[in-house]
Amino acid sequence: MYGKQTECAIAALSRLAEVYDGGRTRLSAADIADSRGLPRPFVAKILSVLSQAGLVTGARGPGGGAALARHPSRIKLYDAFRLFEREDRSNNCPFGGGVCGAGDPCPLHHRLVDLQRALNRLLHETTFDEFRIAYRRRNSQRAKAAARRTRRRRESYRAPR
Repeated sequence: MYGKQTECAIAALSRLAEVYDGGRTRLSAADIADSRGLPRPFVAKILSVLSQAGLVTGARGPGGGAALARHPSRIKLYDAFRLFEREDRSNNCPFGGGVCGAGDPCPLHHRLVDLQRALNRLLHETTFDEFRIAYRRRNSQRAKAAARRTRRRRESYRAPR
């Protein structure tokens, strides 16, 4: 449904959404690549495209790195998708020859139309804020679990009299 560049862009934007704090926290291409298991040069290239599109801001040098250009709730999956994918608006039939739905539709026609609609809904309705929220929820649950482990009753040791 989408290629490696789109996959990398979504991975990079989702990582930046996880740490979003108004742009104070910046991550290097290496940080993003290592956290997502992606090649560093590839992530750097994708970040450049995302920066040119106005989705991320970047700063070089010590303390530099990339950050989202706006709140993750204002960036949709489609914003990354459109940069790297060609939208296929054709009705060419994968079953063979001609326009699907003109005349008798192929056996897959209705399912393919439903799939395309579902993909469009996902791309246009999903924001990167979902990654930020999930990351915070996960970290909150880990912190609570760690607090429960340290709250165990501590034995008291007194010096003998």
